[in-house]
Amino acid sequence: MQTKKTLKLVMAALLAAMTCVATMVIKIPLTATGGYINLGDCIVLLSGILLGPLYGGLAAGIGSALADLFSGYVAFLPATFLIKGFMAVIMGLFIKDLSKNNAVKTAITGAIAECFMIAGYFFFEAVVMSFGLGAAASIPGNAIQGIVGLILAMLLVSVFKTCNFPSLRKEQ
Repeated sequence: MQTKKTLKLVMAALLAAMTCVATMVIKIPLTATGGYINLGDCIVLLSGILLGPLYGGLAAGIGSALADLFSGYVAFLPATFLIKGFMAVIMGLFIKDLSKNNAVKTAITGAIAECFMIAGYFFFEAVVMSFGLGAAASIPGNAIQGIVGLILAMLLVSVFKTCNFPSLRKEQ
């Protein structure tokens, strides 16, 4: 039991680091908003699937927040921690067993998580950052990022299923 707990903690730290790196390494700048499209959502979604809502949410939130910190987007750090963490929580709550999971369920759950991300950043930018309706300029970039992240996450999930990746989730 202790070995599984240690493995889960190590995997959470690894996924947090991978989220940070995936967010920072490949950046496609968006001139309209000053933000960028990245590949971090792929690992955010994967974190929820592999580790469940608690550990997956923490790994996704911490990794994404670290990317904001290191990239100079400190004002977005609290929102990113909550939004990306909750995306992984959504995935972890609805995708409970990797071996029994199917692509349709992953796509629907991932789409819900990505819609939460788009709405979350819109709300944060419009209300908290006081951008008003200018926050709508970030919606297309966030949508593209979400679609690409979901497609890549689904591909990685199929790889993990093929490899019979051991479940690290508590409830199993």
